[in-house]
Amino acid sequence: MTTDPLDIHHAPRKLRVATVSLAGCFGCHMSFLDIDERLFELIEHIEFDRSPLTDIKQVGRCDIGLIEGGLCNAENVIVLREFRAHCKTLVAVGACAITGGLPAQRNHMDVGDVLAEVYRARPGLSASSRIPDDPELPLPLNQVHPIHEVVHVDYFLPGCPPSADAFWSFLNDLMAGRTPHLGHGLLHYD
Repeated sequence: MTTDPLDIHHAPRKLRVATVSLAGCFGCHMSFLDIDERLFELIEHIEFDRSPLTDIKQVGRCDIGLIEGGLCNAENVIVLREFRAHCKTLVAVGACAITGGLPAQRNHMDVGDVLAEVYRARPGLSASSRIPDDPELPLPLNQVHPIHEVVHVDYFLPGCPPSADAFWSFLNDLMAGRTPHLGHGLLHYD
């Protein structure tokens, strides 16, 4: 018996992967894209759901969720909880998601004082400058939090940002059903 190579019923199921960025610099996503031509090999095994690669805004049911950035406002918390609810496996990617990263540098200051300094007290601002209060703007949290303080995280992919090779190794381990292990040389903080 021969099988038709176009018979999709015999093809292995691709894993659904989603990504999202919260409070951070988007460097982890950029590093992920640095896997370059290996991305073509990767899409033989996965399909992207919500991601800058697809421009899908709402996350569907996914096998793996990669999330970069910490929590600095109420919208970040809502996005994180929704993302967690839709992903079987959640991976905190990079220093901001794992520890709060650079955005957490404001944690030793009062958020009201920070907003006043930025929007009212800086030299060059007009006398009528005020702190934005449009209802469309998410409310800032008093402190920036790592994501594991709000939801369960299955794996942590450290780095600032993790290298393309770290992403590659990590995802290949997950796709093979192995616990990811980053060997020497794959962790760095630029």
